[in-house]
Amino acid sequence: MFHLHGSLKYYLYPLPVDMRKSFYTLSGVVNSLMNQNVRDGGVFIFMNRHQNVMKILHMEYAGLVIYHKKLESGRFKLPVFDETTASINIEWKDLMTMVESVKPGRLKTRKNVNNYLLFS
Repeated sequence: MFHLHGSLKYYLYPLPVDMRKSFYTLSGVVNSLMNQNVRDGGVFIFMNRHQNVMKILHMEYAGLVIYHKKLESGRFKLPVFDETTASINIEWKDLMTMVESVKPGRLKTRKNVNNYLLFS
């Protein structure tokens, strides 16, 4: 069940994260790099370097939950931030804006043997 809402605290990690990370390694990023505690009930948002994959880590009443969204094309629109920032406090509406205002990618064709369609 989806338990994210406007009364929670949201933290965006501004640097790219390896999306192979799961519960414990993302919790390690929260503790060591964001200087937060995942058990405090905050919602922690991570992106890959292409900004087309988002993972959200949240401690709910029954344990840790990861929400994972992968775009078929386009990128998530991140807020403006300082490169030295370890964590960005955002609001529920900011998260919704990031998810809803995806910049669509352009469809390109590349000449090769199979003529695959690529997204950028």
